[in-house]
Amino acid sequence: MTTTCLGDNYRASAHGRESRRHLACDAVGRPLALTVTGGNSNDCTQFAAVMEAIRVPRTGPGRPRTRPVHVLGDKGYSSNAIRTWLRRRNIPDTIPERADQIRNRLRRGSRGERPSAFDKQLYKRRNAVERCFNRLKPWRGITTRYDKTTESHQAAVTLASLLM
Repeated sequence: MTTTCLGDNYRASAHGRESRRHLACDAVGRPLALTVTGGNSNDCTQFAAVMEAIRVPRTGPGRPRTRPVHVLGDKGYSSNAIRTWLRRRNIPDTIPERADQIRNRLRRGSRGERPSAFDKQLYKRRNAVERCFNRLKPWRGITTRYDKTTESHQAAVTLASLLM
């Protein structure tokens, strides 16, 4: 499995409810895992659920791959819990730090931890997840979210992802 890009997309529905789609895709822009939550949920709360839902079948025999080679995410995924989760599994990441995290680290001085490694050239590849969301937008029912239940909306997004 190549680099995994993480992102989220916020949508209002036709019924007045709002939803957020948390998506992981590969470097080419093919969806790997998806969760749908309410519009008021943060990105970082769904990180583990999205990462554990990744299952990439192997071409030959064997169990599906569940660990990406590298993870790219936006500032919404910048938290100590996520970095610890990735470090425990030996998965390198490229996630920029938020401004408040940088200020807090500098305020602590020598007691503050080291800044996380950040590669700007590698981070440019994160647009694959945005392209993936743009490829889902021609599906009118997904873009507007006519489904009343979360399960049926997630099924519609999964079907569109399979057809991509």
